[in-house]
Amino acid sequence: MEIAERAGPGLRPLSVLDLGLIGYSECWELQKRIAASVATGNAPSTLLLLEHPHTYTCGRRGGRDHILIGEDDLARRGITVLDVDRGGDVTYHGPGQLVAYPIIDLNRTTLGLDYPGYVRTLERVLLGALANFSIKAYQLEGYSGAWADRGGQWEKIAAIGVKVDGRGITSHGIALNVATDLRYFSYIVPCGITDKGVTSMNRVADVNFDIEEVKVAFVSQFAQVFGFAPSNRG
Repeated sequence: MEIAERAGPGLRPLSVLDLGLIGYSECWELQKRIAASVATGNAPSTLLLLEHPHTYTCGRRGGRDHILIGEDDLARRGITVLDVDRGGDVTYHGPGQLVAYPIIDLNRTTLGLDYPGYVRTLERVLLGALANFSIKAYQLEGYSGAWADRGGQWEKIAAIGVKVDGRGITSHGIALNVATDLRYFSYIVPCGITDKGVTSMNRVADVNFDIEEVKVAFVSQFAQVFGFAPSNRG
């Protein structure tokens, strides 16, 4: 993935790091280290792009009771289960899903965002990125994430689960289903929501999208909305 650095008045540097496929725990530790450096001004704002192996994560609202299969089935399918410090309930991460973790200082943005405002702004980024591929997605009142209207049935195409610490530093982020194997969502109650479904870009558009192209579109939209000049680090 190549991200061109943009110059312009008022744009702040954004380091974009593409990690490829990386285990959740390893990436979580990396987020913590970067967040500490961003907080002290020793690292620029950073956007991590990656995919995870099959993983269920349970947020601060819990969610282990929303995992519908037992330990033996989890092991047979190669699924790791972790309790993490983001918001929300249980969700799935796996190959074919674009995960993006922004590590930025909300106090240094010009947007004046609190926690809910940050989530809403990430939703706007997702909707703009999806529009690049002629996919119409929506914000849904009372729910986070990006949603597709599938014949009158709302289905989540991208989930959001973030942390903003006491210093205003963000971690965790978004999970956009590009070519995700949606069967893994059937083994949980995704985000604890029982009356709505989950979908992917490939399923909505009936097109096999290139995740590398989706990364470029997401970074471009993120930089535009938040006022960053991105540069590629891998």
